[in-house]
Amino acid sequence: MHNSQLFSDSLPKHIAIIMDGNGRWAKAQGKPRVFGHKAGVKAVRKTITTAARLHIQAITLFAFSSENWRRPEEEVGLLMELFVTVLAREIKKLHKNNLRLRVIGDTSRFNDKLQQKIAEAEALTADNTGMVINIAANYGGRWDIAQAARQLASAVAANEITPEQIDEQALAPYLTMADLPDVDLLIRTSGECRISNFMLWQLAYAEMYFTSVCWPDFNEDSLIEAITWFIDRERRFGCTGEQIKALMNAEQ
Repeated sequence: MHNSQLFSDSLPKHIAIIMDGNGRWAKAQGKPRVFGHKAGVKAVRKTITTAARLHIQAITLFAFSSENWRRPEEEVGLLMELFVTVLAREIKKLHKNNLRLRVIGDTSRFNDKLQQKIAEAEALTADNTGMVINIAANYGGRWDIAQAARQLASAVAANEITPEQIDEQALAPYLTMADLPDVDLLIRTSGECRISNFMLWQLAYAEMYFTSVCWPDFNEDSLIEAITWFIDRERRFGCTGEQIKALMNAEQ
């Protein structure tokens, strides 16, 4: 039991994932990009299930960056439609499993239907006590810092704080996910090795794991591999994937 507790304490508390390679995966099979996005939904499901079984505190998935608006209009439209469908289909299941869903980012650019679905999903799961699932949608790391600075500026204008009092601690509460631990482990799929304006502030001390696996092929074993790598980097335990799987089964 002591050994199991040791591994449990060594797990990352907050995992962030840049889900990359849907389009490339589909193209390799001679299919349209949206086929890859749909296949990517299955990978999301597997990842959430595995992380929840390991009692990870929070997982943040980069679904749609603020840069994605530059994609062809048709693809953006299909992505939004997929987002609504998946949200409606999955939310009851997440709620049943005591998981909390949040959408982080500037959702004001989404259509009314999608904004309403997001609000309903967040409200339904708001009081759940299990893992927090953050879906980063129309999110950018610079946007996050800018919107926090804007709120801080309002506080200065209202004489609630002086400019001299502004430091990291003063800015931090205004950032998205301020109530969660910073990211311990960032995973990016499909072989790209950059953070693409993802959670710039929250990634300050994260371990970064890059894999050549395209997102639709990412599964339970892929996540366990990344977590094993993380524990070995952080704690130098010589941890194995089998030990993490044993931990998952022990939690049943």
